[in-house]
Amino acid sequence: MSGKLIAMIPARLGSQRLKKKNLALLNGSPLIAHAIRKCFSAGCFDEVWVNSESDEIAEVARLEGAKFHSRPEELANNVATSEDFVGEFFRAHECEAMFQVHSIAPLLTASEVAGFVEAYRSADHDVLLSCIHDQIEVAYDGRPVNFTFAEKTNSQDLKPLQRITWSITGWRRSVFLGALDQGETATYHGRVGFYPVGPTAGHVIKTQMDLDIAAALLNLGLEA
Repeated sequence: MSGKLIAMIPARLGSQRLKKKNLALLNGSPLIAHAIRKCFSAGCFDEVWVNSESDEIAEVARLEGAKFHSRPEELANNVATSEDFVGEFFRAHECEAMFQVHSIAPLLTASEVAGFVEAYRSADHDVLLSCIHDQIEVAYDGRPVNFTFAEKTNSQDLKPLQRITWSITGWRRSVFLGALDQGETATYHGRVGFYPVGPTAGHVIKTQMDLDIAAALLNLGLEA
């Protein structure tokens, strides 16, 4: 892959459980600032963008050296889907691929971001999803998924499940927009791959408790 690779950090101002979540301070800096710095530190993007409707978030983005994409107000509510705002962003910016890096997953590390992008570059994926390998017995709707009731298997012998984290996701622009133009689901369109990240990378900030847990883990020495 030789085309432009860009990072896009989605960041609405509104949030239901933790007010102005993307501006919430984690170890003295807003969550959105942590995400921007992480993308720059990864050293694998041609451009780093913040996608928001908020002037407050735009100011942080510019102070941190990121570009700012002003999202339409109608795509900044709880009804708009990720396909809506990702598609709108893609139509506005030419690139080979875009990597969505969520500010609300602050424990995803810069090295994981770089590894994810390298995995995308080296494989023939149209979509790459970050996941956590859960190697434990899992059932769905009362039925075993990766084990059987007929025998007891040691957990280390089970096939790991791939739990999608959404902490970072990669899409090929042409394939994503092509699916939208055909009225199809673009998020999983084309050749889909999975990239395992560490167990804390899927820790998502939705409440004050989530934020406190992230701060505690960072203070234990995890990379921001």
